[in-house]
Formats: sequence, C-alpha cells, structure tokens
Amino acid sequence: MKTDVITISNDGYGMEEAFSQAEKVAEYKKLAPKAALHLRLLTEEMLGMMRSITGERTGRFWIEDRTGTYELHLQVETPMDYDKREKLLAASKSGKNEAAKGIMGKIRTFFDPMDWVNAPVPVNVDGTNPVATWSINSYRNMVKHNLDENMAGAAEAWDELEKSVVSNLADDVKVSINGRNVEMVILKQF
Repeated sequence: MKTDVITISNDGYGMEEAFSQAEKVAEYKKLAPKAALHLRLLTEEMLGMMRSITGERTGRFWIEDRTGTYELHLQVETPMDYDKREKLLAASKSGKNEAAKGIMGKIRTFFDPMDWVNAPVPVNVDGTNPVATWSINSYRNMVKHNLDENMAGAAEAWDELEKSVVSNLADDVKVSINGRNVEMVILKQF
C-alpha cells in the first residue's frame, strides 16, 4: 500500500495533511495505539528535520507499507554540483565529514542547498547519475566502534544518538542522492 503523495514545504504547507495521513494509515492498518503514536512521532520528526535541514524547499512525503514494514518517504530536489556530490559520497562511504557532526549533521549534508557552481553533476558510464546512500544503522555501528576505541568525539556522537527520537524509534533511516534528488526513508516494523 502506498498513500497519496503530499507536497510539503518549510512554511508549513502540507504538514498537517502529512500528520493526518500517518494517522489514517495507522487506523486503516489497525495498528495498536502505541504503534500509531510511533508512526505519528516519526512523521513529525521527519518533517521537523526537513524544516531544519533543507532551507527554503518543498518536498514530497508519502508512506508505504510492505508487509508490516512502514516506510516514511521524504523526497526533495536540491541543487547539486561536483564538489557537493564528492563530499556526500565521501561522507556516505567513510561516515566522516568534518562539517557534519552528529546524526542531524550527517542527514543535513544530503539536503543542504548550494548557491551553485558550474561543475557538471557526474554520471555513470550508462548515463545515469551515481547514487550515494547513508544508513543510520551503519552510522550507529561506526559510532559504537569509535566509542569502543575511545576516539575523540565518539562519546558526544553516541549521546546524540541515544537522545534522538528517530534513532530510538526507527528500525533504520536511509538517505540517498540520485542526481538532484535526495530521499530520506524511515523504516519501522510493527
């Protein structure tokens, strides 16, 4: 099942409709009250992230149910240049980006708009745009490893993960870029 795609913006347009959509999904799927609350909270957190991360942007929000795993999707088109793409690819492969501290910083790197440059967006040999991805579970594992190794900043990053609503409620959060399209997907199984 896939819900309607709702256009949302940082000025609040479509936000209430998105919250309502989460409540309707919970009701239609007969989720327990606690699960319905978690779906609503994850929707609120995702849209709150959009407000704090993307600047003056609009996006598309929808929910999909794949046999008990609920996927909350947020898709935003953002200006992309070669330098920005390289930074994103480096961040997604190594989990390190000096400008991106903590979970919000990591996600922000995917959505942060650029004023822009003349460098082309890179393409694969087949003409498609390369896709870069980031996962909260991979990030959590990296932070845990760094904490075990007593690396600088690891305790602060772990503390932020522990306080994050999304980190504690979601089974995973994936962020991907494909050309100028950035998509965040929060996964939760009920």
